[in-house]
Amino acid sequence: MAKQKKINVLFAAFEAVPFFKSGGLGDVAGTLPGYINSSLYDVRVILPKLRNIPQKFVDKMEYICNYQVELSWRKQYCGLFRLKYKGVTYYFLDNEFYFHRDRAYGEFDDGERIAFFSKAVLDTIPMLEGFEPDILHCHDWHTALCPVFLKALYAGQPGYDRIRTIFTVHNLKFQGEYSDMLFGDVLGLAGHPWGDSVLRGFGGGRSVNFLQGALWCADRITTVSPSYADEICTEYYGEHMDGIFNARRGILSGILNGIDYKVYDPETDKALAANYGPDSLRKKKQNKLALQKELGLEEDADIPMYALISRLTEQKGLDLLTYILPDLMARRVQLVILGVGDHKYEEAFSWYAARNSSKMAAVLAFDDGLSHRIYGGADMVLIPSRFEPCGLTQMMAMRYGTLPIVRETGGLRDSVKPYNKYTGEGTGFSFANFNAGELLFAMDSAAELFAHPRKWEAVQKNAMAEDFSWRAAAKEYRKLYRELVEG
Repeated sequence: MAKQKKINVLFAAFEAVPFFKSGGLGDVAGTLPGYINSSLYDVRVILPKLRNIPQKFVDKMEYICNYQVELSWRKQYCGLFRLKYKGVTYYFLDNEFYFHRDRAYGEFDDGERIAFFSKAVLDTIPMLEGFEPDILHCHDWHTALCPVFLKALYAGQPGYDRIRTIFTVHNLKFQGEYSDMLFGDVLGLAGHPWGDSVLRGFGGGRSVNFLQGALWCADRITTVSPSYADEICTEYYGEHMDGIFNARRGILSGILNGIDYKVYDPETDKALAANYGPDSLRKKKQNKLALQKELGLEEDADIPMYALISRLTEQKGLDLLTYILPDLMARRVQLVILGVGDHKYEEAFSWYAARNSSKMAAVLAFDDGLSHRIYGGADMVLIPSRFEPCGLTQMMAMRYGTLPIVRETGGLRDSVKPYNKYTGEGTGFSFANFNAGELLFAMDSAAELFAHPRKWEAVQKNAMAEDFSWRAAAKEYRKLYRELVEG
């Protein structure tokens, strides 16, 4: 048997735990590489050196070198730093003008900042001592220009023609759309065949679309669940990109995300009042009582407790939940909300929580410790999303024996098996249509089962037996990398 070639992979992303995270992308970029790494795969990560990175990590970074990055008429400084964390090598690109901001995203010049990062990633490749990437794995629109620049500006240059690109769509809603001015002034691609033809906004509109460029230029396209890969080929979910996805269907695939089982483990989680496992589920009640006390709710372990841990945005199906709040508050149940987001949802949840303080709590914040205590104490978690590329909340909840109630879309459909009252099979509850009545029916069905402890515990054990660790996803990515490199 011939010895397999070692494959080098460079992950390009704008965020990664534990350095900075705003969503699921940060979890993937900061966790998945460690699971893929082996004697035959060397996965490293390249990130912007954001101001948001905790100082304890900045202090440990090793300076490598600096150089100039050309971006159209600009010549900008770029510093390269390196840090090894939990066996994975991370590279950080430094430019204080672009990255030393109060916010990672949402700046007036995001188009230029993102373009600089993508160009700097490619210019940095020759600076990576002893590491020549076979694959450049780009994540979401913040790195979408990498495959475009690679084809447009680096073709024929030593060390670049060998690189194959993968582009992973984590959330198609965000694409990076800017005015035509960027073609020449920022990207330096005005009149270039690889610019106008692949970056021009959908429908021939006069706009630049970063993500669209990656969809046309990447060698492979992936997304974060099999169902979402199918959904984005339709007009309803495709965000005007469905034509491209259908045209490139042969190179599109979906690989379900995972979670870090070392971080999310009810048997060892230090955030919990009482640790427990599948064989000691009765201890979960101690966490529920502790959570009720912490949040000022009525302390009764027999009251069904629903939880929502989420960004408070329209995508997450919160219109459905706010619509049924009057009906829900009329029932003997409790509801816990954790998250921040759109003002209208924050106001609605705060209003109802203030008027039903023994039944509902709304914590409008990012609080990782509290999220663990909610997973450990709640009975059910709500994920009524309008669309959901993958979703990690349902996986985290099932790990803690907290049963998810989800809409059947994207990764939610791929990861949650609906409860079957006749066979006892299933790991949660689901509803098909984006409808408030269906959500309430699913919640009532879960509360009805909760009233039968033995049946409820059996479903909890089903959920806890599922394997959503990164091992399965890592295996799929290794297979994809080898197919791409070896043909």
